[in-house]
Amino acid sequence: MRVELRVEARRDLIEGALFYDQQRDGLGDYFSECLLADLERLEQEAGIHEVIFGLHRTLSRRFPFAIYYLTHGSVIDVVAILDCRRDPAAIAERLKGEQT
Repeated sequence: MRVELRVEARRDLIEGALFYDQQRDGLGDYFSECLLADLERLEQEAGIHEVIFGLHRTLSRRFPFAIYYLTHGSVIDVVAILDCRRDPAAIAERLKGEQT
């Protein structure tokens, strides 16, 4: 399977890295490395995760972030990479209509 990130998911990844870089120098790079490793694991694990808001969701192993995705044949369509500390209603609103 092949992982593809939507523009919004790429933006989420960049914003997360910028946030963590503001917390401590170099932490943003570590965040990016960890999330990229989580995305690589999706190549083997896609489709086994629970469905939340109509999308599969896997949690990052190191950071409080969730990866929301769909599967289409051999493609893993990453819709969003969101901070789990956000208001669940805001997450639901962000993911609304993304189930296709």
